[in-house]
Amino acid sequence: MKTIYLTGFMGSGKTSVGRELARLLQTNVYDTDVLIEQQEKCSITDLFSEKGEDYFRELEGKMLKSLPTQNGIVTTGGGIVLNHSNRQWMNDNGMWVYLHCDPSVIEKRLEKDESRPLIAGEKRNKLRDLFEQRLPIYMEAPIILDTTHLSIEEAAQGIITRINL
Repeated sequence: MKTIYLTGFMGSGKTSVGRELARLLQTNVYDTDVLIEQQEKCSITDLFSEKGEDYFRELEGKMLKSLPTQNGIVTTGGGIVLNHSNRQWMNDNGMWVYLHCDPSVIEKRLEKDESRPLIAGEKRNKLRDLFEQRLPIYMEAPIILDTTHLSIEEAAQGIITRINL
């Protein structure tokens, strides 16, 4: 099986659905954000504030391309799709899935989450703008699943159905 790359806006369920999908398919799950934090020995929030978003995006692309392209699930950060070469990589080397979620549900899911640098503090008000900016890029994914009203289990099963496993 080619690796399945889960993309989507923050709060769309990538990490949770990725874990469930890996359990169902009996394979490994790789979380690019967690792996970057381990590699850099600091949080994503600290990386953003100390070295900037451009530095983080570079690390993100390198991490993506270092992971197995067979028999795995890769959960990505919400902005990994901003780099065209990352989108091309996922398309060429696996199954690129976009987990869509309505922005109002995302807002509810993230209302108490202060760990996301792009929506920390006053930036939270710009959540919908950021979502709308990224939506056309997310929609390039060959496989799209709306997770707005799905449980984690239903979303994982939906992916399995769409990729015909």
